[in-house]
Amino acid sequence: MIWRRLLEPGLKITPDKRGSTSPVEKGRLMKIRTCPVGAFQTNCYLVADEETREGVLIDPGDETERLLKLVRNEGVTVRALLLTHGHVDHVMRAQEVKEALKAPIYAHRADLDLIRTAPQQAEFFGLESGPVPVVDGELKEGEDFRVGNLVFQVLHTPGHTPGGIVLISGNSAFVGDTIFAGSVGRTDLPGGDGRQLAQSIRTKLYRLPDETILYPGHGPTTTVGEEKSSNPYVRALDA
Repeated sequence: MIWRRLLEPGLKITPDKRGSTSPVEKGRLMKIRTCPVGAFQTNCYLVADEETREGVLIDPGDETERLLKLVRNEGVTVRALLLTHGHVDHVMRAQEVKEALKAPIYAHRADLDLIRTAPQQAEFFGLESGPVPVVDGELKEGEDFRVGNLVFQVLHTPGHTPGGIVLISGNSAFVGDTIFAGSVGRTDLPGGDGRQLAQSIRTKLYRLPDETILYPGHGPTTTVGEEKSSNPYVRALDA
């Protein structure tokens, strides 16, 4: 299948389509809905505060109408679109979703050039791209991103791409293609760096509490503890 050309060859795709609810802080809950979209079955995440019904869409990569229907059905006001990195399967329909929801797009500045090449990336994989996403703001490590009552800590995790990031809220971490259940993002595409990816995982992700739930860009959820103990691509060492 076409998605295997972007993913680690050993990764088995079994998308978790269930919604979940996670604690953000005492007395408040965060609802997470997973929506695998497109030829690559990229996990787009709708994350919303249960009290205010305000939220974000993470990686709206394809199937615009399906994502808009999800937002409507959940009764969520989407305040921002957050991109974990600039590969086409994560950004291809972001501009369409932005225009429909009137929500700004945020990404790490190191991936801006990659995001601008979305149409070229799509053509390479035989896909039809939407308009080039226009990024409105930057996601920076050390600066929390806030939407209503939701607060996301930003970690810069280069390796899969130069501007790859992880978004952490409560005990949930949205990791893009940095790591998967039993695998990691490939590094043989432009801008990839295997040593850098391993360092990002060991020094940042593996320092999170073991019970932290990892929501990857493809496939099912996992935890920090599970990957530290069994991921064959990046051993925990002294993390």
